[in-house]
Amino acid sequence: MDIKQIQELVKLINKTSIGEISIEEDGKKITIKQKNDPVQNIISAPQTFTPAANIAAPQAAPQSSAPAVPAKPESSNNNFITIKSPMIGTFYRQAGPGKPIFANVDDVVTPGKVVCIIEAMKLFNEIESEVKGKIVKVLVDDASPVEYDQPLFLVDPS
Repeated sequence: MDIKQIQELVKLINKTSIGEISIEEDGKKITIKQKNDPVQNIISAPQTFTPAANIAAPQAAPQSSAPAVPAKPESSNNNFITIKSPMIGTFYRQAGPGKPIFANVDDVVTPGKVVCIIEAMKLFNEIESEVKGKIVKVLVDDASPVEYDQPLFLVDPS
């Protein structure tokens, strides 16, 4: 195996997710391993909940608070305000099994009240209401994936 073939193998390894390759030819063995870059974690506050009983929470996973994105009143929804997801992730209505649900239909919400949690990349983000009113409808099932700007709740501001 000549140097050009080795260089081509190194380029191939770097472009793929292959971690290691070993080749033996004419009694000579060459092993190429892909370098692992260290992952940097930014920690803002300790995590205090787990969404499922059988999933262990990381000891120092950050938890941040993201305000929900309220939409303008829509005439087709009797002037209800839509609380929308501020991020992509998994929607949870409660902090964990056996814990109280953050917001149910007919609950009154005020600005700053946590209405749900969205898990994104193993981080649990409390979503707070930015509006005052009564929840009329929950638009997403528990433990469902949500997209950015997806409607989560309908709130009657009156």
